[in-house]
Amino acid sequence: MEIIKNKEYGGERPLFESHNLRLENVTITDGESGIKECTNIEADQCKFYGKYPWWHVDGSVITNCYFAPGSRSAVWYSTDMKMKDCVIDGPKFFREMKNLELENVTINDADETFWRVDGIRAKNLVLRGGTYPFMFSNNIYVDGLDSDSKYVFQYCKDVEIHHAKIITKDSFWECENVTIYDSLLDGEYLAWHSKNVRLVNCHLAGEQLLCYADNLVLENCTFNQACDRIFEYSTVQADIRGAITNIKNPTSGHIVADEIGSVTIDENIRQPANCIIEERKK
Repeated sequence: MEIIKNKEYGGERPLFESHNLRLENVTITDGESGIKECTNIEADQCKFYGKYPWWHVDGSVITNCYFAPGSRSAVWYSTDMKMKDCVIDGPKFFREMKNLELENVTINDADETFWRVDGIRAKNLVLRGGTYPFMFSNNIYVDGLDSDSKYVFQYCKDVEIHHAKIITKDSFWECENVTIYDSLLDGEYLAWHSKNVRLVNCHLAGEQLLCYADNLVLENCTFNQACDRIFEYSTVQADIRGAITNIKNPTSGHIVADEIGSVTIDENIRQPANCIIEERKK
């Protein structure tokens, strides 16, 4: 493998069609497409400032690197990428990709990041700002996520998440096959129009959560006092610890909680309208 150290590149496509290359303390300055149509690339202690620096790259390892705000849309159409201990300040990263592994990565402008990625494994991921991260992505495993981005995980399939703190709005909208463990989910309209969502040991906050959901499962979950109009038009099996403020028109299933503030069943309920709702026997 060829090694390039302590160099600076700018302009258009300076490392186009490079293969079996390791970059150490290399800076890609203003310009476009610094690394493109490449295979087997490693980068350590590098900095990226120009646009679109990492397109159509198959097989890469990126460690201890920095991507500036100007490096927008940096990583697209690439496969088999590993990134560790990096900071990203640019938007629209990681799109149209396959097989992406991240560890200890902070994205400070997560706008439209992780679009149409098939195969994401992430550990200790931080997302700040922006809208619609993870949209249309599949086969996702995350352990450790701290996110305040809006509209996270929309139209996703086959998702498993552990130890997350997600403060957002409209999260997990129209998703399929999602399991979330030991997490805080704070935001309105959680998992609307989704199928096969399972929440285990989670704390939920926000209004009108978990509506229009099919085959929804909650195990040992808690709710914030402000949560109301929960489970409307959903089929649900729920084991709720502590109190829940209001349940409205669930379609079917079984809901049990330590305390239920109120239940709204009206003429708009959908058939079969046979959900069992009860307080846990003390």
